[in-house]
Amino acid sequence: MAEEVIIPGWKKWFEDIGDQVGFFFKFFKNIFVGGFEWSEFVRQCYEIGYRSMMLVGITSFIMGVVLILQLRPTLVAFGAASMLPKTLSVSFVREIGPVIIAIICAGKIASSIGAELGSMKVTEQLDAMEVSGANPTQYLVVTRILATTIMVPILSVIGDAIGLFGGFLALNIRDSISFQLYFTKVIASLDFSDFLPAFIKTIFFGFAIGFVGCYKGFHSNKGTESVGIAANSAVVTASLWIFVIDAIAVQITSLLFYK
Repeated sequence: MAEEVIIPGWKKWFEDIGDQVGFFFKFFKNIFVGGFEWSEFVRQCYEIGYRSMMLVGITSFIMGVVLILQLRPTLVAFGAASMLPKTLSVSFVREIGPVIIAIICAGKIASSIGAELGSMKVTEQLDAMEVSGANPTQYLVVTRILATTIMVPILSVIGDAIGLFGGFLALNIRDSISFQLYFTKVIASLDFSDFLPAFIKTIFFGFAIGFVGCYKGFHSNKGTESVGIAANSAVVTASLWIFVIDAIAVQITSLLFYK
């Protein structure tokens, strides 16, 4: 009886990295293959963007309210209550909004893509597409990754606006400030260097969410339990990538804009 060969963990890790690199180049190559699936791409933008808007809106609104309620006692103690709109807008637009919304999208979108493609792998629908001459990478992977890359930044901008509005309502619980004065202070406190880097990093967040979801789904094992594992792994990995990308983006932004 032949002995079972145990592959070291580090070797599996490098093999997984190699598979991800190969999957990335396969995705990139299929973007430019003729016959782009526009109808599927638009459908994915609707599924990812529109169906995530309620969750993103509620989360952003609550975050805006909570931040104002948490910041107010400290700023009032220093006699800087008038700085509340500026403090909220800068912190929310630069960092808190994009990261929180990306984490929410990772939990909803990456798990959904991972489970969907994982179930297609288990039921051999991916093999059937290849046999029938269809290109599953172009139809399933390219459309989903591009849709998340486009829709997550849009969701982030919408979430920023809703979060700032939530801050306005929370500020009027204890204080009194008009809608016009509040948003005049918010807009005046934001520079181009606050919005642009945050928007650019949400593009990478969206790409990471779509890529990880598709990769985990495409590379799930053949078994019903692998669908759940693919969905769970997609959420964890996408969330980790969001923090890694954010750390790199903060370093680059600090060097370029905040010397």
